[in-house]
Amino acid sequence: MDKDISELTQLNTDYVNSVQNSDVRRFDEILAQDFYCTNPDKTLVDRAAFLKQTAIPVKIRNLKAEDVKIRVLGDFAIIHASTSYTMPDGERASGRYTDCWARQNGKWLAVSAHVAR
Repeated sequence: MDKDISELTQLNTDYVNSVQNSDVRRFDEILAQDFYCTNPDKTLVDRAAFLKQTAIPVKIRNLKAEDVKIRVLGDFAIIHASTSYTMPDGERASGRYTDCWARQNGKWLAVSAHVAR
């Protein structure tokens, strides 16, 4: 279990950093082929659409995950966290996300995400 928590902690960090840095290459490595994301505007996007939207540089700065809770349930894991970030006008903002991960062929991959702001 400790190995899974450690691995998922690093994957969560990679995921948040990939959002901040528009790192499509890293997302391509850690997203399952059947990945879906519910965006803050309530749209549901598949993997291809998520990668396309990720390629557009974000305007926020200093994105950080806080209060991260990782629950491992066998070959499935759920990560709940809050976020803080700086808007383009300098105002501080926050949000929440829930990411679901599945171990597929011995590797943890993100299968679902839900983002709220």
